[in-house]
Amino acid sequence: MTTTCCERCERDTLIDDMPEARQALETYLDGLPLTDKPERNQGFLIQSLHKAQALFGYLPESVQLFVANKLGIHLSQVYGVISFYSFFTDSPLGDFRINVCTGTACFVKGAGKILEEFVRLLGIEEGETSGDLRFSLGGLRCVGACSLAPVVMVNERVYGNVTAEMVPEILNDCE
Repeated sequence: MTTTCCERCERDTLIDDMPEARQALETYLDGLPLTDKPERNQGFLIQSLHKAQALFGYLPESVQLFVANKLGIHLSQVYGVISFYSFFTDSPLGDFRINVCTGTACFVKGAGKILEEFVRLLGIEEGETSGDLRFSLGGLRCVGACSLAPVVMVNERVYGNVTAEMVPEILNDCE
């Protein structure tokens, strides 16, 4: 059975479940110099999504629709930006966002094995979040710290010269 957009929106009530965040986003958007020309308002889309994600933690369809309506643009334009930029997410993230750099230097030095070890220990695949919303696991193309390869980032903390044997220690740091 397929789910229609309207059915998904009925279940996605984050925009209404967080009235303080909704009000803060509305105040922010109302403070932008918006016009009646959607093509001009689209220039505020990325900064508006940054603000929305900071307030809600992620960008489900209800938040996307709220931003689209305020800017006077189509929901598909909002989703196009969210799906293009890896910074944005339409799913909740865990408290600990673990990202393994898979850039060339890191990959050559064993990033694949490190990622496999996180998958094994966390029981989730790359791009997934644990059911308890404690961990999210992802891969990054390059963090720009090639001299520390392979690199793992947990939230804003950078771990360098990581080996698969260090993964349990990194997870212990998440206590």
